[in-house]
Amino acid sequence: MSDAGVLKQFLAGASVDAEVFALRPDYRSSCWLSTGSSRARATRRVTRCWRRRPQPAPALGGGPAEQLPHVAAWREAYRAFGAKPKRTRNSLEALLRRAASGLPRVNRLTDCYNAVSVLHQIPLGGEDLTRYAGPPRLIRATGDEPFDTVADGVAVTEHPDPGEVVWCDDAGVTCRRWNWRQARRTQLREDTSTALFILDALDPVTGEVLQAAADDLAARLARLGPDVRAARRLIAAGPMPDEGD
Repeated sequence: MSDAGVLKQFLAGASVDAEVFALRPDYRSSCWLSTGSSRARATRRVTRCWRRRPQPAPALGGGPAEQLPHVAAWREAYRAFGAKPKRTRNSLEALLRRAASGLPRVNRLTDCYNAVSVLHQIPLGGEDLTRYAGPPRLIRATGDEPFDTVADGVAVTEHPDPGEVVWCDDAGVTCRRWNWRQARRTQLREDTSTALFILDALDPVTGEVLQAAADDLAARLARLGPDVRAARRLIAAGPMPDEGD
């Protein structure tokens, strides 16, 4: 997966089911693949980047995260497929609620995309592509798909609710409730060298905001090492041109 053409070929197989677009016709996804980061250099650069990044807390304007229009849009989307957003907050809302006291430190790639997510206020997830089985698909679940997770410190296999919006591959669910919780199987690790990133947007987030977040992520990934190669693709309900490298 070191060749940009191979990355683009993989992204060409990514899809969003028509039933998801019927639920939210305004949904757009910017999918990114990156390969070739140097672990040691990446760790140092992400640490420096983390220390220099501006504090995102003022973006809340002193009010609760759920009052932000784009966070409210995700709450509405969750209710539309039967989820309770107060119990299962989307990844952006969860990060914004922690921003004032400091974001969690996980690993170099996760820390990088969490910073982009909060700074641009876009739900953003990242996964280890080498652990994928087939291309990513956003679907409404049947309820039979396996989801590899942890409950009370023990590895367990759960299943999404029927009709739940999930990202999946041929082996099962990779992220439940659109952008709520990722599977253990595909989670980013310290030794991850090829990663898939998914940026989610609903109105009122504009295409320009989504593009700016994708560009920021691309710039940060490019600084992780001289051999980094990336490809990206925009998926939307209407005909959209593929994004460049």
